[in-house]
Amino acid sequence: MAARKEKKPTRTVRFVDTTLRDAHQSLWATRMTTAMMLPACERLNRIGYAAVDFMGLVHFDVAVRYLKEHPWERIRLVRERLTDVPLKSWLRSNSLMGFDVLPEDVNALWVERLVANGIGMLTAFDALADLDNIVPNLQLAKRMGIRTCGALVFCESPVHTDAFFAAKASELLERAAVDWIMLKDSGGLLGIDRVRTLVPALRAAVGDTPIELHSHCLTGLAPLVYHEGVKLGVDIVDTSIAPLANGPAQPATQTMVANLRQLGFDAPLDMAAIEEVGEHFRRIAEQEGKPLGVPMAYDAFHYEHQLPGGMLTNLKFQLESIGHAERFDEVLEECARIRRELAWPIMVTPFAQLVGTQAVFNVVHGERYKIVPDEVKKYVLGYYGKLLAEVDPGALDRIVSNGSERIALRPAAPEPAVDALRKKYPGLSDEERLLRFCFAGNQVDEMLAAGPIRTVYTFEQPLERLLKELVRRRSWHYLRLEGAGIDLTLRAA
Repeated sequence: MAARKEKKPTRTVRFVDTTLRDAHQSLWATRMTTAMMLPACERLNRIGYAAVDFMGLVHFDVAVRYLKEHPWERIRLVRERLTDVPLKSWLRSNSLMGFDVLPEDVNALWVERLVANGIGMLTAFDALADLDNIVPNLQLAKRMGIRTCGALVFCESPVHTDAFFAAKASELLERAAVDWIMLKDSGGLLGIDRVRTLVPALRAAVGDTPIELHSHCLTGLAPLVYHEGVKLGVDIVDTSIAPLANGPAQPATQTMVANLRQLGFDAPLDMAAIEEVGEHFRRIAEQEGKPLGVPMAYDAFHYEHQLPGGMLTNLKFQLESIGHAERFDEVLEECARIRRELAWPIMVTPFAQLVGTQAVFNVVHGERYKIVPDEVKKYVLGYYGKLLAEVDPGALDRIVSNGSERIALRPAAPEPAVDALRKKYPGLSDEERLLRFCFAGNQVDEMLAAGPIRTVYTFEQPLERLLKELVRRRSWHYLRLEGAGIDLTLRAA
């Protein structure tokens, strides 16, 4: 078969790698360990990426609570090996890992420690596009000498127009002087027709400032959206290295490079190194029993509820655990109705969880807004920022009446907390103080008790893996293995 002829490049497209952050967040429930990451770092360092997307807030959460790994140490270990490309970290509004707005000095200390530990680019977004929630931290990051990216989360609604996104992009440039503007399509909702109007509107608003496009393959359209976006002036695309690509993750780097070159664009990446990284993670997936990304079929209903893939999985689990698995579609329909009533919140954290939980309560209890989570009442009262439109009056009345009376009708600004945190934990690093501020109970103690981060990942021999699996299953009574140099008899206890 003859090789495809690539056109002479007309413009260079840069790439941000998401394998170490969003890819395993989307496909492996954020369970990639530091030991799995480190062997790939030297190759990622020489591929030619504009940045490596690395740490979001959920990665701190999973590292502490489930992997028992010190997340700040993870940053340092990866930074030692990824020396030639910026590591990108994220801030979600001004609330870090929770729902509630945190004191300004806590957010500022978080940014300072990100920079001190080796993060070279900060991306910040607010799901309400209330820029008051992110501009101070972006300004601080710039003063500390790192690059910044202002992300605008995309969704479809009557209020999320092209003019809305263009105005917010212009405001980000004016107030925070960000280096990049990102169009962040967390729900995989951006289609071909919309990208053809939205990207030109953004380009007119931001001039020569680079535009980064980030999407997920939840509807199968993301690769085509990337192609069209690049044709219209997108400068940077976010991709993950197959097999940690497609499905709910980003488009595959390998395929995107080939297609953009075929379309006449320059994509100067080291493909041999990319394939080595892909093979490394394929072997890990095989050994650990983790899923590989595959293309997803188009689902028109996805545009109604607009819930991201991880949230869909959580909703299914939640309904199964309370014996209502058969009502999943009914809950999704209720999500779409709640979203209309609550002034079109974008379905990303924390609002995807907020809407999803309220939908479950409404459906299971048979009366809408009979039970109201505190976060829903806080949302409609403006605790998380300025709403984009008016909440449905009937829904607002029920939410305020049935929600907790402890929640004041007017939110108050949180008091500074860093000085008190340092007095409470004398002798600790600011990194550990921040973790103790964010995590309840003894979760940080349990993480520290687990010892240093494991930095070496070992691939088991086939026989070793077979024996471990047999011991795990315990579905046999007598087993004999014979082969070249092997004569082994096992009896179940």
